[in-house]
Amino acid sequence: MTIVETRDGLIEPTPELSTLLHGDTSKLQDTPMRIVKALVSKDKDIQNESYDTYENFWNGSLEEEKRSSLYKTMTNTFYNLVTDYYEHGWGSSFHFCRRCSGESFEASIARHEHTLFDYANIKEGDKVLDVGCGVGGPARECIRFTGAHVTGINNNDYQIEKAKNYAKQCGQEANSDFVKADFLDIPFPDNTFDVVYAIEATCHSPDLYLVYKEMFRVLKPGGTFAIYEWCSTKDYDPENSKQKEIISRIEYGNGLPKLFSTDQCLKAVEKCGFELQSAKDLSVISVEGNVPWYVDLFQDYYNFSSIRAMLRTKIGAFFIQNSLTFLTYIKLIPKSATEINNLLYEAADACVQGSKNNIFTPMYLVVAKKPSN
Repeated sequence: MTIVETRDGLIEPTPELSTLLHGDTSKLQDTPMRIVKALVSKDKDIQNESYDTYENFWNGSLEEEKRSSLYKTMTNTFYNLVTDYYEHGWGSSFHFCRRCSGESFEASIARHEHTLFDYANIKEGDKVLDVGCGVGGPARECIRFTGAHVTGINNNDYQIEKAKNYAKQCGQEANSDFVKADFLDIPFPDNTFDVVYAIEATCHSPDLYLVYKEMFRVLKPGGTFAIYEWCSTKDYDPENSKQKEIISRIEYGNGLPKLFSTDQCLKAVEKCGFELQSAKDLSVISVEGNVPWYVDLFQDYYNFSSIRAMLRTKIGAFFIQNSLTFLTYIKLIPKSATEINNLLYEAADACVQGSKNNIFTPMYLVVAKKPSN
């Protein structure tokens, strides 16, 4: 089976490549050893070539142009590399959340999702579209919380396969669909959905207007658009070299063609014809989040509340890194496994620094309506 190459030696993350790379690992049960089993089962050569492809997007003077024009290749390659790591350390909802003292990480994640569902006024029986659904964590929570029917779209074969498996395990097949699709070309007719939402997903678009325009198109008149967007804040100064480096590291560590500002986000929403209802940065410390949202990004030395909680600490990071180093040394897993892990630590540190410098938010809430006529 041929691996299709694009320009500059990039390998294209086709469905065939996904099957060769991942095998049957999408069916692995959620256990502490799942990531090891997954990495052992990967095609080592394809994994390593995929990592080289991702790195290729960050080398050279035309890197931003390349990331924008080949955003599907870059984003798909990124998620082929990191999905197992995300699930291992974070669970099945690939997003941040407001954190409160005394509240578990899992409860905070669910509360953050419920907040968006409440703003969107999702009701039982509604037809809902989750744009950039990941492995379906928020979609499954939306079904449980609201009783709606949720269709998730995502352009990554591995994640779609996982989302379908999880829906079957949860008995949600009748209330969900997961469709491989490009969010700049959503494969549904105009005026299909009562609500469209996206949770930290549309940041992968090379142009916010283009993805919001598609969400507007498939939304019914009078329907609600609700998103959590990754943005640079009004305090970001692109002429400040330190700040610019932080934003560049956020883009690199998270597979983003370009991080847009809150102002650019709102202008794109309004350009589509939406009627803005609410827009605010939820990353600011408040009663709904009285500890920093990034507290789980290796800020504590230890946390014994759960295995995943320990993995998100400094001790956990040390253990994982050394375990991966050993497994690559004995050639049990791809040599790029440690490099991917380093990439994600880079991403975590950049996000923390972005927040501490007040130039980045991963939870800019925007709620808008499609006019009724």
